[in-house]
Amino acid sequence: MNEIFGRDGLIARAHPEYEYRSGQIEMAEAVLRAFDERRHLIVEAGTGTGKTLAYLVPAIAAATARGTRVVISTGTKNLQEQLMEKDVPFLQKTLPRKFTAAAMKGRSNYACLQRIKKAETSPVLDGLEDVDYFDEVRAWARESATGDRAELSDLPENLSFWRHIDARTEICLGQKCPNYDPCFITRMRGRATDADIIIVNHHLFFADLALRGGEYGQVIPDYGAVVFDEAHLIEDVAAEYFGTQISSYQIEDLLRDLQTLPVTRVEANRELTRSASRVARFAENFWMGFRGEGEENRRSIAPGSFARRNASGEVEATALGQSYLSLDGALNRVETTLDALPDQSPEVETLVRRVREFRFSLEFIVAGDDSRYVYWTEGRGRGRFLRASPIEVGSLLQDKLFERVETVVMTSATLTSAGSFSFIRERLGIADSESADELFASSGYDYENQAALYLPTQMPDPRSPQWTDAAVEEIVSILNVTQGRAFVLSTSTSGMKSLYERVSSLVDFPCFAQGSASKLALLEKFRRTPNAVLFATSSFWHGVDVRGEQLSCVIIDKLPFAVPSDPVVAARQRLVDDAGGSSFYEYSVPQATIALKQGLGRLIRSTTDRGLLAVLDPRLRTKAYGRLFLESLPKVKITTNLKEAAMVFEVNVAAVG
Repeated sequence: MNEIFGRDGLIARAHPEYEYRSGQIEMAEAVLRAFDERRHLIVEAGTGTGKTLAYLVPAIAAATARGTRVVISTGTKNLQEQLMEKDVPFLQKTLPRKFTAAAMKGRSNYACLQRIKKAETSPVLDGLEDVDYFDEVRAWARESATGDRAELSDLPENLSFWRHIDARTEICLGQKCPNYDPCFITRMRGRATDADIIIVNHHLFFADLALRGGEYGQVIPDYGAVVFDEAHLIEDVAAEYFGTQISSYQIEDLLRDLQTLPVTRVEANRELTRSASRVARFAENFWMGFRGEGEENRRSIAPGSFARRNASGEVEATALGQSYLSLDGALNRVETTLDALPDQSPEVETLVRRVREFRFSLEFIVAGDDSRYVYWTEGRGRGRFLRASPIEVGSLLQDKLFERVETVVMTSATLTSAGSFSFIRERLGIADSESADELFASSGYDYENQAALYLPTQMPDPRSPQWTDAAVEEIVSILNVTQGRAFVLSTSTSGMKSLYERVSSLVDFPCFAQGSASKLALLEKFRRTPNAVLFATSSFWHGVDVRGEQLSCVIIDKLPFAVPSDPVVAARQRLVDDAGGSSFYEYSVPQATIALKQGLGRLIRSTTDRGLLAVLDPRLRTKAYGRLFLESLPKVKITTNLKEAAMVFEVNVAAVG
């Protein structure tokens, strides 16, 4: 590792901006040892340690020397793309040992050639603008080598028709599809099968892990080791895929595909039309039962929503339960009709499977009798989702991952809280100190001289109506000091939009908001635009690297506590409290501490960077638990005076009013 990462090593000779870091060598040696000894490892690698290369080089060594395929799983697609487009090509040119690498994303990231062809004659477009976008997508799909949605960086992030043309599993015809050979998924799997290193994201990894062993399970080729970058995200992603969900969009897609199914027998076609009509009618009644105030937010499905006992002690279906029974009956009728068709084409087989899977998941959620799960509903735009999520994923990870894979390396810039790994160990099911080794790899940055933490004194409580006005005023003052060059990170989308709309009209700096373009395109736009300000939410809190003066300030609106009314968060807190613990200090504070450290990590990315971090939440100063947050942060100068904070730049001090 010293020959590669040393002051005169291979990387130093190949990279003109390389900075020697003792923590990087220490981490690389620990990761290589974990591979050699077939051990698990947890590494907190402070921002600037160079952790990406510190795990990639040992992973390449293990994969090529032992013939063991290694999976690298990232928390974001941004980081996944950085690895494939920047780090892997660099190492392929630099290292003497040759290796191959391939990227895999979740299937919904890829276009489906068969569905694009069907969409040409189906009503999937909402307006004239969508017609132009669809023409661009269709032309792109003919030329693209990957079919990856990320290549369409100039189109809006949320194309309304993308879900009608993506390659997600439940609609796939598999090997019976006429476009199977040229299919982007087929080609992606082929590249991955031939690779030493496979780079995925957490969503794909856990979707694959949850389904392994089933008929439609395995997506990722078999592997002997896995490295999780941004491992602080594992719990939430694993909970999403170890549970189950259904949505109103699934019903809409099912009905649309039933309409376009070619059925030649008149009577069968008539029966299928009648059955589909019943599904549409009963589905509308069913989803209406979940609408109400705050329907865009997550909320628990209350016990007794579908059935309760009457005065005589007998179980009776509620109005919502009756609508479920009607919907299930209508779906059963569709399934029976499809089963009876003499022509069991691939399209028919896929539709039958989709109906059965939907009914199975719906029955599990409606029953709601497994105490290990929390049952909840969520609105997204026009859609409604019902979910069942495991409250605790540690035992599932222990069984499906840690006991089955020889080496699991978990790394992030933020895995400790108050200097301990105990929180992340407990959440991921590796609390036993013998089950995984630990390492804290320091970046070596001089935070006391390179950064300042500004905590304004006049901020009201973040839950008060006056907070937004005060936040806007503070942000404008800070941006005038830093001459823009800032991220403004919010804990909610609504908060981000409010701050963006008001602040952008009060400053002369170019302002961008998350959602106006793809994340990758937006980040590149920020890098290229002098004095830019980017307003963003959670996905820009981690996995984003902007070096130099272009990012000189990070402003965080509120302490990133998980929303206590969120059903999954509330269930986790309840589990801690019921066991006799304090959910606030054992779950909420450590979780928010790790998130806050992530925000700070965007700021200092090299030994020459200087920056100002501002947190507009007064609780960091006024509450007793604020000390726990401050103790977990790197040793930076803390001040309540903006003029003093600006001295970290040694310029622009006069700009402070």
